[in-house]
Amino acid sequence: MRGLARAAMLFPVAAMALAMGTGCKQKTQPSPDVWAVVNGQEIKRDDVDKYYRTRVNPDGQEPSQEEALSLKLNVLEELINNEILLERAKKLNLEASDGEVEDKFTEMKSPYTEDEFQRQLKDRGVSVDDLKRDLRRQLSITKLLNREVVAKISITDQDVTDTYNANKAQFNVVEPRYRISEIVVTPRKEPQIRNLKNDDATNEVEAERKVKMLEDKLNSGADFAQMAMDYSEDMNSSAMGGDLGYVPESALNQSDPTLKRLVMGMKPGQVSPPLPIQSKEGPRIVILKLISRESPGQRNISDPQVQQTIRDTLRSHKEQLLRAAYLTIARDDSRVTNYLAQQVIEAAGKLPDAAKTDFPAKSSGH
Repeated sequence: MRGLARAAMLFPVAAMALAMGTGCKQKTQPSPDVWAVVNGQEIKRDDVDKYYRTRVNPDGQEPSQEEALSLKLNVLEELINNEILLERAKKLNLEASDGEVEDKFTEMKSPYTEDEFQRQLKDRGVSVDDLKRDLRRQLSITKLLNREVVAKISITDQDVTDTYNANKAQFNVVEPRYRISEIVVTPRKEPQIRNLKNDDATNEVEAERKVKMLEDKLNSGADFAQMAMDYSEDMNSSAMGGDLGYVPESALNQSDPTLKRLVMGMKPGQVSPPLPIQSKEGPRIVILKLISRESPGQRNISDPQVQQTIRDTLRSHKEQLLRAAYLTIARDDSRVTNYLAQQVIEAAGKLPDAAKTDFPAKSSGH
């Protein structure tokens, strides 16, 4: 009897082990077009290729296969992180509503005719549904990070004092300088666009229309920094709201003479009319805002501008740190498999099929 009882007790365990073994055998690799899985959600090759195409200029020099594969790995990593953050936003009921998505979509369309808007979508290889899905993701992640990261940042008066005392030399102005923000429009297709609207004027007519739209919005009271983030075609300054920081007068002496005269004749807070200038990259149209003008001398901590500069810098550094930490924790709580990375490792130095680009071969004719 004891033997039967023991057998009965062991049977469920044995059955469970058998079931687990069977389950392992039934587990299959995903199809080749699945490049990653995040908590059961697939990210496919088409998703990566779509974003990859927006970051490579098809009219410029084609990247090597190694460069292309490296960029695809970076794009995939961003999509993995976005999927993780989007899931968190959904769990915390922070997903953007249909109304919020439609409002943002309408705002994006407003500067264009319907034909222009559809042409831009076609040039980027995306549909209206693709765009709205991206907008929902962006808005949701922004809401998540604003609540979970930005809202938790606090800069104390002591923080400001300590930073000033440790960096006094940085607040000693040795020559007149000008804090300038810019919005840049170019009459050509840019290899990389990093403004929030993915907006790029590709010819003179589009550039003139875009500049007129920007003038109208700014004259109606639109925030200059937001306009720069949304529309500026300078990939280095658009993310900073067009802020170029403090430009010393000696640097202005080396710039376009018309640009120098314009800046030196402006008053703090003033926005310039559009100014066509010739840069080393080619012609561009700039709209400038003079944020402040500083005379030489030591700036004291009692100066509101000094305090604001320190607070902004400390806030930016803390936000970057907290964002990185938050994403690390979110990834630790997620199940992620990067099949593209596995392909690269398994190829052992050779290029897997994933390295192939999707651009058609260029004609050798001139």
